[in-house]
Amino acid sequence: MREADETTRERIAAHLRETAASPSALAVEFDVTANAAIDHVRHVAQSLSASDDEQLLVAPPECRECGFSDFDDPANRPSRCPDCKSEAVKEPAFRIG
Repeated sequence: MREADETTRERIAAHLRETAASPSALAVEFDVTANAAIDHVRHVAQSLSASDDEQLLVAPPECRECGFSDFDDPANRPSRCPDCKSEAVKEPAFRIG
């Protein structure tokens, strides 16, 4: 299938098979918003759950100030740390492995 014939989700899945990426990086690469990129990744993860050989791996967000990384939703982009209230939170990273 040619790249032009692939859906955005198919192209995101192919990209995540090659390298890890944050929502912001996916947004820039595929000309969508970061929130739309997260939505696409969630749908890609659902389609992967049907197959046994691949899964979505998520490096959760992490506070750069205190190191907190136990966020309720590891695939979300929190605006600040619930522990120290810092806004210096590193985005999650996604990869298919």
